Amino acid sequence: MDIKGQYWTDDDSDGDNESEEFLYGVQGTCAADLYRHPQLDADIEAVKEIYSENSVSVREYGTIDDVDIDLHINISFLDEEVSTAWKVLRTEPIVLRLRFSLSQYLDGPEPSIEVFQPSNKEGFGLGLQLKKILGMFTSQQWKHLSNDFLKTQQEKRHSWFKSSGTIKKFRAGLSIFSPIPKSPSFPIIQDSVLKGKLGVPELRVNRLMNRSISCTMKNPKVEVFGYPPSTQVGGHCKNIPTLEYGFLVQIMKYAEQRIPTLNEYCVVCDEQHVFQNGSMLKPAVCTRELCVFSFYTLGVMSGAAEEVATGAEVVDLLVAMCRAALESPRKSIIFEPYPSVVDPSDPKTLAFNPKKKNYERLQKALDSVMSIREMTQGSYLEIKKQMDKLDPLAHPLLQWIISSNRSHIVKLPLSRQLKFMHTSHQFLLLSSPPAKEARFRTAKKLYGSTFAFHGSHIENWHSILRNGLVNASYTKLQLHGAAYGKGIYLSPISSISFGYSGMGKGQHRMPSKDELVQRYNRMNTIPQTRSIQSRFLQSRNLNCIALCEVITSKDLQKHGNIWVCPVSDHVCTRFFFVYEDGQVGDANINTQDPKIQKEIMRVIGTQVYTN
Repeated sequence: MDIKGQYWTDDDSDGDNESEEFLYGVQGTCAADLYRHPQLDADIEAVKEIYSENSVSVREYGTIDDVDIDLHINISFLDEEVSTAWKVLRTEPIVLRLRFSLSQYLDGPEPSIEVFQPSNKEGFGLGLQLKKILGMFTSQQWKHLSNDFLKTQQEKRHSWFKSSGTIKKFRAGLSIFSPIPKSPSFPIIQDSVLKGKLGVPELRVNRLMNRSISCTMKNPKVEVFGYPPSTQVGGHCKNIPTLEYGFLVQIMKYAEQRIPTLNEYCVVCDEQHVFQNGSMLKPAVCTRELCVFSFYTLGVMSGAAEEVATGAEVVDLLVAMCRAALESPRKSIIFEPYPSVVDPSDPKTLAFNPKKKNYERLQKALDSVMSIREMTQGSYLEIKKQMDKLDPLAHPLLQWIISSNRSHIVKLPLSRQLKFMHTSHQFLLLSSPPAKEARFRTAKKLYGSTFAFHGSHIENWHSILRNGLVNASYTKLQLHGAAYGKGIYLSPISSISFGYSGMGKGQHRMPSKDELVQRYNRMNTIPQTRSIQSRFLQSRNLNCIALCEVITSKDLQKHGNIWVCPVSDHVCTRFFFVYEDGQVGDANINTQDPKIQKEIMRVIGTQVYTN
């Protein structure tokens, strides 16, 4: 019914319809007899006017002075790979459920908050993080909120829609919209009520992940939106929206600001990450000791059992990368980050502490981590017990290896693999945070893009997955020199990048193309002792190479078949290939070959380009 009526319907509740609850749509007198504060009605109406009729739903309780307000946050602006990595359903809104006093509203107790997606009830870690953020926000706001104060603010709003109101007044009123990300695929607002009040046929919101807004009308004479991109990067998403449109709109606006940047903030303390190279794709706990303890104690850490069950091959790869970095003679430089692991026998101390590095103890624990192949063949709890007997720090270390990975990695099925790479160990690898990915796509529209290989020793990937692919030229991370200047080194020719990965030679000596071709031909004539399509890695002798997408702007420096990209935002990893036991890839692959490009596009099509 209309907001002034006595009841509504609630189709999105995930609560239990217990007998004492009174749902709108059920004829009765109890709820109607309870006093409902008019300011609550006004705030609900504001949500409907600014968003849509479907953005809010209400549920009253027949015998108690409580009301549940469900606010529906549209997250369709998130890219497909981001939503997959964050384990959210981008086609379904996130619901914020706030429980207020029906009669007191803002003068009553601080509302409780639930955050959920109706179809995503398990493993919704994003909801836990957002609930914590909105709980802190509400507690701060509640210190000075009152119905009387809000009423005076809201009275100003009613002048917008009067016939005597001007576009100038209306535009000034709408300036409360905090900059939100925009997307070319963001749906057209279908709210006929709002469009009628605006006097324009339709409103389209364009999104860019730099957290700016640009809302334009199709009728240029009636352009009411159009704000310049925000220059505030750090802390911008924590700006407090105005109360002029009521508390419900305020908290919705704040949630919209925070969702696109959740990966940039610690899931425990909600402070920006102190990672050296900025944010990555997945939300994570920061390295502050207090947060590490809280993360462990609260049990929010990614469950190793679930990860082994759903992505055993990826866990296998993560452990292999960790081992390679730890066994490297350069471990003091490249084994970064060093684990922060709470001692299970003393939860107040760190068994592995970045400030007190002990590589020998770490190696002992890693050697006790049972093979992922063994873990998948029996009860995980039994396997954990066995690991605990071998070393009580083995399982906590495995948890850290899994939860500290900040990239999205998925093993590709055989039908989606690039046949010309000649390995069954192929992975989709996305490590760029939403903001970087959006900047990449903006640059791609301007300059176009192509694909090239990036070769790096297996020992380096433990850090790359957690810190990103960075420009290591002239830093302590540099290994092969920077003959062509500072930047990320790539090549369209596989043999060059295979050389950088150390394939076919000693760990830090680059083989020639002829050596790689001879090795490749020899390996292909030797009968394989085990299937090349083995599910798990069989050896510790590993080499790897990444296939990246790179922007073809004037910044990309091409020195024959060695390319140097000085702009890290212009390089995004897409695929990752692993070779073992001296296995050598085809040294003659050229990513600029039309046949190779066609095959890449076939595989990558639904993974990246559909977005």
